[in-house]
Amino acid sequence: VGAHLIPVEGPEIPDGVLVVRDGRIAAVGGRDEVELPPDAEVVDLAGKTVMPGLVCTHSHVGEPWGADRSHPIQPEARVLDGMNVRASSVERARAGGLTTLNCMPGSGHLISGQTVYLKLRDGDTIEELAYRFDDGDFMGGLKMANGTNPQDDPPFPGTRAKSAALVRQRYVQAQEYRDALARAGDDPAQRPARDLGLEALVEALEGRRIVHHHTHRHDDILTVLRLADEFGLRVVLHHTSDAWKVADEIAASGAMVSAILVDAPGGKQEAVDVSLETPRILDEAGVRVALHTDDYITDSRLFLRMAGMAVRGGLSRQRALEAVTLAGAEMLDLADRVGSLAPGKDADLVVLD
Repeated sequence: VGAHLIPVEGPEIPDGVLVVRDGRIAAVGGRDEVELPPDAEVVDLAGKTVMPGLVCTHSHVGEPWGADRSHPIQPEARVLDGMNVRASSVERARAGGLTTLNCMPGSGHLISGQTVYLKLRDGDTIEELAYRFDDGDFMGGLKMANGTNPQDDPPFPGTRAKSAALVRQRYVQAQEYRDALARAGDDPAQRPARDLGLEALVEALEGRRIVHHHTHRHDDILTVLRLADEFGLRVVLHHTSDAWKVADEIAASGAMVSAILVDAPGGKQEAVDVSLETPRILDEAGVRVALHTDDYITDSRLFLRMAGMAVRGGLSRQRALEAVTLAGAEMLDLADRVGSLAPGKDADLVVLD
């Protein structure tokens, strides 16, 4: 009771009441709107601000290594099999108010593996922290990358064109694998040999697994959109230093953008045109925009500061708040659970001075 509530969905409430029951939000409103349950434990937060737990769509806390250097395409690698949820970096993310993370392998591969979505509640194992699909399997997306990061000596591609060709060929194989499984039906004798990598790509083809794609330069962004259209992939564009140059094309594709803002020069040449105005330009074009830390690139404790940088670039305060909460939840298929203070959602809360 008594806090300034920022629901994200709906107007802010200066003197609010938030009722939590069994880990979910039961009611939210003004002091004269919400009746306190008679058996409630009352926490007085006068002078504080309460908002939804922050959602980072692109994080590397917990050392989530995926693929190795044996091949540029390894969708079978799962970061959940190599993550340390007891790492100090996870505690650092909590200290920044982050409660939901998309933990990703790196961008040194065209496809570096399956991501995992984590809820940063107390727990000592990844099983305790991981979100789950409806069938109980670990929930996550597929990490892909293009541009300079995955270019290297063979078997890695040496050019952008070869990068796209390798990805295209692998997805064609996934289509053939999917079709063979469909033809076999329930007959085990007709089923192709199990291929863990192709299984993950089929999940991307079918839309179960969102493709989270590292990309910077304007032409690389358009290559991602071209491949997504060709194979029917659900894609979130990550980083997108040049997104402001191709905002209309991104909007026409229906893709969402998870952007990063940095306030110092450095990094790679293809990120030279990164701009604080990118979120505003994308928003005005009709693109749904979230922000991310890419921790360690931006420390998770400075995530709210990045929202302030987006406002400096012209994004509205409301959209900036959504960019670190609800928009990110939408990009992880978790908006029905987190991202705003609404009855029925998980009671993932941040209390701020």
